[in-house]
Amino acid sequence: MAMVNTKRVWIGGLVGGIVWWVWGMIVYYGLMMPKYQAAMQAGTMLTQEQARYPFFMVVWIVQFLVMGLLLAALYAGVRLAWGPGPGTAVKVGLIGGFLAGFPVNFYLATWAPMERGIPAGWLLELLVGAVLATLVAGWFYREV
Repeated sequence: MAMVNTKRVWIGGLVGGIVWWVWGMIVYYGLMMPKYQAAMQAGTMLTQEQARYPFFMVVWIVQFLVMGLLLAALYAGVRLAWGPGPGTAVKVGLIGGFLAGFPVNFYLATWAPMERGIPAGWLLELLVGAVLATLVAGWFYREV
């Protein structure tokens, strides 16, 4: 039985988390900013001054690093059963991205008084970001 290379999981997971964060920034500034501004003007989303957690940005960045590490560990764990490579990384990323993004954003799209494009954008950020992070983590991963 192959041993998991913990050092490579950490490296791949952290780099994957950084890639996920960069993707999130692209979605935030490139796609979502006009939607956020409209929602804030409509009163369906809090402004930065009204934010409940002033440390949101720190937690937002850390969450991507942690999720990148978790997906890297999951990828390393399933390589033996599903085989190494990008196909397995995509499967793991899709599973992780779906779990992270679909349920809460479906609830928000159903019940929150904001346009459905905002939760759809958040789902896109999480689903695609998870796949990218896992692909990067898989590229960095090597067994012991």
